[in-house]
Amino acid sequence: MKRTTAFVGATGGAGTTRLCIELGAILTHAGRDVAILDAAFATQGLARHIPGRIDTDLTALLLDGEIDSDEDKLNEALIDHPVETPGRLALCPVYAPFERLARAKTVEAAKRFETLVETASNRFDYILIDTPPIAANQAVAAVNAADSIALIAPASRCGSDAVQAMRGRLADLGTSADTVIANRAGADGDHQLTDELAIPSSETTSAENAPASAPNLDTSFSPAVALAAEIVFDTSLDIEFPEDSLLDIDPNDYLPESLS
Repeated sequence: MKRTTAFVGATGGAGTTRLCIELGAILTHAGRDVAILDAAFATQGLARHIPGRIDTDLTALLLDGEIDSDEDKLNEALIDHPVETPGRLALCPVYAPFERLARAKTVEAAKRFETLVETASNRFDYILIDTPPIAANQAVAAVNAADSIALIAPASRCGSDAVQAMRGRLADLGTSADTVIANRAGADGDHQLTDELAIPSSETTSAENAPASAPNLDTSFSPAVALAAEIVFDTSLDIEFPEDSLLDIDPNDYLPESLS
Protein backbone atom coordinates (compact mmCIF):
# COMPACT_ATOMS: atom_id res chain seq x y z
CA MET A 1 0.00 0.00 0.00
CA LYS A 2 1.28 3.46 -0.92
CA ARG A 3 0.97 6.00 1.89
CA THR A 4 2.79 9.11 0.65
CA THR A 5 2.05 10.66 -2.73
CA ALA A 6 3.34 13.79 -4.45
CA PHE A 7 0.50 15.27 -6.49
CA VAL A 8 2.39 17.20 -9.15
CA GLY A 9 0.67 19.82 -11.27
CA ALA A 10 1.60 19.20 -14.89
CA THR A 11 0.91 22.89 -15.48
CA GLY A 12 -0.21 25.88 -13.49
CA GLY A 13 -3.94 26.03 -12.86
CA ALA A 14 -4.43 22.27 -13.01
CA GLY A 15 -6.38 22.32 -9.73
CA THR A 16 -3.81 20.33 -7.78
CA THR A 17 -4.39 22.03 -4.43
CA ARG A 18 -8.15 21.64 -4.58
CA LEU A 19 -7.84 18.01 -5.63
CA CYS A 20 -5.53 17.33 -2.68
CA ILE A 21 -8.21 18.76 -0.38
CA GLU A 22 -10.90 16.58 -1.97
CA LEU A 23 -8.78 13.42 -1.88
CA GLY A 24 -7.83 14.10 1.71
CA ALA A 25 -11.47 14.58 2.70
CA ILE A 26 -12.61 11.39 0.99
CA LEU A 27 -9.91 9.42 2.82
CA THR A 28 -11.10 10.82 6.16
CA HIS A 29 -14.61 9.58 5.34
CA ALA A 30 -13.08 6.10 5.58
CA GLY A 31 -11.64 6.92 9.01
CA ARG A 32 -8.10 7.61 7.81
CA ASP A 33 -5.92 10.37 9.29
CA VAL A 34 -4.49 12.52 6.50
CA ALA A 35 -1.96 15.35 6.29
CA ILE A 36 -1.48 17.64 3.29
CA LEU A 37 1.93 19.30 2.97
CA ASP A 38 2.35 22.38 0.78
CA ALA A 39 5.25 22.37 -1.67
CA ALA A 40 3.63 24.98 -3.94
CA PHE A 41 5.53 27.90 -2.43
CA ALA A 42 4.75 30.42 -5.17
CA THR A 43 0.97 30.18 -5.02
CA GLN A 44 0.53 29.30 -1.31
CA GLY A 45 -2.87 27.92 -2.30
CA LEU A 46 -3.28 25.59 0.66
CA ALA A 47 -3.39 28.61 2.99
CA ARG A 48 -6.70 29.64 1.40
CA HIS A 49 -8.27 26.51 2.88
CA ILE A 50 -7.28 27.49 6.43
CA PRO A 51 -10.26 28.98 8.26
CA GLY A 52 -8.23 30.85 10.87
CA ARG A 53 -4.84 32.33 11.69
CA ILE A 54 -1.57 30.77 10.51
CA ASP A 55 1.11 31.31 13.15
CA THR A 56 3.73 28.79 11.99
CA ASP A 57 3.91 27.73 8.36
CA LEU A 58 5.84 25.00 6.59
CA THR A 59 8.73 27.25 5.54
CA ALA A 60 9.39 28.11 9.18
CA LEU A 61 9.99 24.41 9.82
CA LEU A 62 12.47 24.21 6.97
CA LEU A 63 14.52 27.16 8.23
CA ASP A 64 14.51 26.43 11.95
CA GLY A 65 17.38 23.95 12.19
CA GLU A 66 16.95 20.21 11.96
CA ILE A 67 13.49 18.65 12.12
CA ASP A 68 13.25 16.53 15.24
CA SER A 69 11.85 13.04 15.19
CA ASP A 70 9.70 13.90 18.21
CA GLU A 71 7.41 15.84 15.84
CA ASP A 72 7.02 18.86 18.14
CA LYS A 73 7.90 21.32 15.39
CA LEU A 74 5.58 19.60 12.94
CA ASN A 75 2.73 19.95 15.42
CA GLU A 76 3.23 23.72 15.46
CA ALA A 77 2.56 23.99 11.73
CA LEU A 78 -0.31 21.50 11.41
CA ILE A 79 -3.79 23.01 11.31
CA ASP A 80 -6.85 20.78 11.42
CA HIS A 81 -9.40 21.39 8.69
CA PRO A 82 -12.90 21.53 10.23
CA VAL A 83 -14.28 18.65 8.15
CA GLU A 84 -16.88 16.61 9.99
CA THR A 85 -15.69 13.12 9.11
CA PRO A 86 -14.44 10.10 11.11
CA GLY A 87 -10.79 10.79 10.27
CA ARG A 88 -8.52 13.79 10.71
CA LEU A 89 -7.56 16.18 7.89
CA ALA A 90 -4.52 18.27 8.86
CA LEU A 91 -3.01 20.95 6.63
CA CYS A 92 0.57 22.21 6.69
CA PRO A 93 0.41 25.34 4.52
CA VAL A 94 2.98 27.80 3.23
CA TYR A 95 2.23 31.38 4.24
CA ALA A 96 5.39 33.45 4.15
CA PRO A 97 6.96 36.65 2.79
CA PHE A 98 9.16 36.47 -0.28
CA GLU A 99 12.42 36.59 1.67
CA ARG A 100 11.53 33.48 3.65
CA LEU A 101 10.24 31.70 0.55
CA ALA A 102 13.59 32.27 -1.14
CA ARG A 103 15.52 30.80 1.80
CA ALA A 104 13.14 27.83 1.95
CA LYS A 105 14.09 26.88 -1.62
CA THR A 106 17.74 26.12 -0.87
CA VAL A 107 19.22 22.65 -1.13
CA GLU A 108 19.50 22.36 2.66
CA ALA A 109 15.87 23.36 3.10
CA ALA A 110 14.87 20.79 0.49
CA LYS A 111 16.64 18.07 2.47
CA ARG A 112 14.68 19.13 5.54
CA PHE A 113 11.50 18.93 3.49
CA GLU A 114 12.23 15.27 2.79
CA THR A 115 12.77 14.69 6.51
CA LEU A 116 9.49 16.47 7.22
CA VAL A 117 7.63 14.11 4.89
CA GLU A 118 9.16 11.10 6.63
CA THR A 119 8.28 12.49 10.06
CA ALA A 120 4.68 13.15 9.03
CA SER A 121 4.32 9.69 7.52
CA ASN A 122 5.07 8.16 10.92
CA ARG A 123 2.07 9.93 12.37
CA PHE A 124 -0.61 9.90 9.67
CA ASP A 125 -2.14 7.15 7.57
CA TYR A 126 -1.66 9.13 4.36
CA ILE A 127 0.46 12.09 3.30
CA LEU A 128 -0.51 14.17 0.27
CA ILE A 129 2.06 16.66 -1.03
CA ASP A 130 0.66 19.57 -3.04
CA THR A 131 3.47 19.92 -5.57
CA PRO A 132 3.86 22.52 -8.35
CA PRO A 133 5.28 21.80 -11.82
CA ILE A 134 8.82 20.67 -11.08
CA ALA A 135 11.14 23.64 -11.37
CA ALA A 136 12.51 24.20 -7.85
CA ASN A 137 14.25 22.28 -5.08
CA GLN A 138 11.18 21.79 -2.90
CA ALA A 139 9.30 20.13 -5.78
CA VAL A 140 12.26 17.82 -6.38
CA ALA A 141 12.29 17.01 -2.67
CA ALA A 142 8.58 16.21 -2.77
CA VAL A 143 8.89 13.62 -5.52
CA ASN A 144 12.04 12.15 -3.94
CA ALA A 145 10.34 11.72 -0.57
CA ALA A 146 7.06 10.28 -1.81
CA ASP A 147 6.15 6.62 -2.25
CA SER A 148 4.38 7.48 -5.51
CA ILE A 149 3.81 10.35 -7.93
CA ALA A 150 0.52 11.44 -9.47
CA LEU A 151 0.48 14.01 -12.27
CA ILE A 152 -2.53 16.34 -12.28
CA ALA A 153 -3.50 17.94 -15.58
CA PRO A 154 -6.50 19.76 -17.01
CA ALA A 155 -8.68 17.44 -19.08
CA SER A 156 -7.77 19.30 -22.27
CA ARG A 157 -5.30 19.36 -25.16
CA CYS A 158 -3.13 21.74 -23.13
CA GLY A 159 -3.21 19.28 -20.26
CA SER A 160 -2.20 16.42 -22.52
CA ASP A 161 0.81 18.35 -23.81
CA ALA A 162 1.77 19.37 -20.28
CA VAL A 163 1.73 15.75 -19.10
CA GLN A 164 4.26 14.79 -21.76
CA ALA A 165 6.54 17.65 -20.77
CA MET A 166 6.33 16.79 -17.08
CA ARG A 167 7.01 13.11 -17.80
CA GLY A 168 10.25 14.28 -19.37
CA ARG A 169 11.08 16.36 -16.30
CA LEU A 170 10.50 13.37 -14.04
CA ALA A 171 12.69 11.21 -16.28
CA ASP A 172 15.47 13.77 -15.86
CA LEU A 173 15.19 13.14 -12.12
CA GLY A 174 15.37 9.38 -12.61
CA THR A 175 11.74 8.71 -11.71
CA SER A 176 8.30 8.53 -13.32
CA ALA A 177 4.62 9.12 -12.64
CA ASP A 178 2.65 6.22 -11.22
CA THR A 179 -0.71 7.81 -12.06
CA VAL A 180 -2.02 10.61 -14.27
CA ILE A 181 -5.29 12.29 -13.34
CA ALA A 182 -7.27 14.34 -15.85
CA ASN A 183 -8.93 17.01 -13.72
CA ARG A 184 -12.29 18.70 -14.39
CA ALA A 185 -13.38 16.20 -17.04
CA GLY A 186 -16.79 16.48 -18.66
CA ALA A 187 -19.74 14.69 -17.08
CA ASP A 188 -19.70 12.10 -19.85
CA GLY A 189 -16.04 11.28 -19.21
CA ASP A 190 -15.07 12.59 -22.65
CA HIS A 191 -11.69 14.32 -22.48
CA GLN A 192 -8.30 14.54 -24.18
CA LEU A 193 -6.49 12.26 -21.72
CA THR A 194 -8.60 9.19 -22.45
CA ASP A 195 -5.90 6.79 -21.25
CA GLU A 196 -5.83 8.36 -17.79
CA LEU A 197 -7.95 8.46 -14.65
CA ALA A 198 -10.43 11.36 -14.66
CA ILE A 199 -12.14 13.58 -12.10
CA PRO A 200 -15.30 15.47 -13.14
CA SER A 201 -15.88 19.13 -12.37
CA SER A 202 -17.42 19.92 -9.00
CA GLU A 203 -20.34 22.25 -8.44
CA THR A 204 -18.43 23.63 -5.45
CA THR A 205 -16.02 26.28 -6.72
CA SER A 206 -14.87 28.37 -3.74
CA ALA A 207 -12.16 27.45 -1.25
CA GLU A 208 -14.50 28.43 1.59
CA ASN A 209 -16.98 25.71 0.59
CA ALA A 210 -14.43 23.00 -0.19
CA PRO A 211 -14.19 20.09 0.17
CA ALA A 212 -17.31 19.22 -1.79
CA SER A 213 -17.36 15.75 -0.24
CA ALA A 214 -17.59 16.85 3.40
CA PRO A 215 -19.52 16.64 5.55
CA ASN A 216 -21.87 15.05 3.01
CA LEU A 217 -20.93 12.97 0.00
CA ASP A 218 -22.45 14.05 -3.28
CA THR A 219 -23.80 11.79 -5.99
CA SER A 220 -21.27 12.13 -8.80
CA PHE A 221 -18.10 13.98 -7.83
CA SER A 222 -17.42 12.08 -4.57
CA PRO A 223 -17.45 8.57 -6.10
CA ALA A 224 -14.94 9.66 -8.75
CA VAL A 225 -12.65 11.15 -6.10
CA ALA A 226 -12.90 7.97 -4.03
CA LEU A 227 -11.98 5.88 -7.07
CA ALA A 228 -8.94 8.08 -7.66
CA ALA A 229 -7.87 7.73 -4.02
CA GLU A 230 -8.15 3.96 -4.19
CA ILE A 231 -6.04 3.79 -7.34
CA VAL A 232 -3.39 6.31 -6.26
CA PHE A 233 -2.91 4.79 -2.80
CA ASP A 234 -3.54 1.19 -3.85
CA THR A 235 -6.18 0.74 -1.17
CA SER A 236 -9.87 0.02 -0.71
CA LEU A 237 -12.20 2.54 0.94
CA ASP A 238 -15.33 1.34 2.67
CA ILE A 239 -17.54 4.33 1.87
CA GLU A 240 -21.28 4.26 1.28
CA PHE A 241 -22.47 6.81 -1.25
CA PRO A 242 -26.01 8.13 -1.70
CA GLU A 243 -28.06 5.57 -3.61
CA ASP A 244 -28.80 7.83 -6.55
CA SER A 245 -25.07 8.12 -7.20
CA LEU A 246 -25.40 4.81 -9.00
CA LEU A 247 -27.74 6.51 -11.44
CA ASP A 248 -25.65 9.64 -11.86
CA ILE A 249 -22.20 8.15 -12.42
CA ASP A 250 -20.73 5.15 -14.11
CA PRO A 251 -17.27 4.66 -12.54
CA ASN A 252 -16.05 3.25 -15.85
CA ASP A 253 -16.51 6.71 -17.37
CA TYR A 254 -13.61 7.95 -15.24
CA LEU A 255 -11.30 4.95 -15.51
CA PRO A 256 -8.48 4.93 -18.06
CA GLU A 257 -9.54 3.21 -21.28
CA SER A 258 -7.02 0.46 -20.56
CA LEU A 259 -8.93 -0.46 -17.37
CA SER A 260 -12.54 0.18 -18.40
